[in-house]
Amino acid sequence: MALTKDKIINEVYTKLGLRKNDARQVVEQLLEIMKRTLQSGEDLLISGFGKFVVKEKEARRGRNPQTRRDLQLRARRVVVFKTSGILRKKINSP
Repeated sequence: MALTKDKIINEVYTKLGLRKNDARQVVEQLLEIMKRTLQSGEDLLISGFGKFVVKEKEARRGRNPQTRRDLQLRARRVVVFKTSGILRKKINSP
């Protein structure tokens, strides 16, 4: 089961004792800061968790698997997540 935004809001609400509406605003603002940072092309580093890196992908040739026709994929930016060593250890420990 996936961790949803609503579950995060409920955790903040429960753990910090904020009103539900305040918890929602805190989470929404945090996500907005993260989105703006990545949109501007900056990397986002969260110590003990990992790093979101914005990478530039060049335009390239591709193929439609259904029709097998060649097509041109446009250049774009993608976000790659690299886990921190601390998180990696927690994930892999029994």
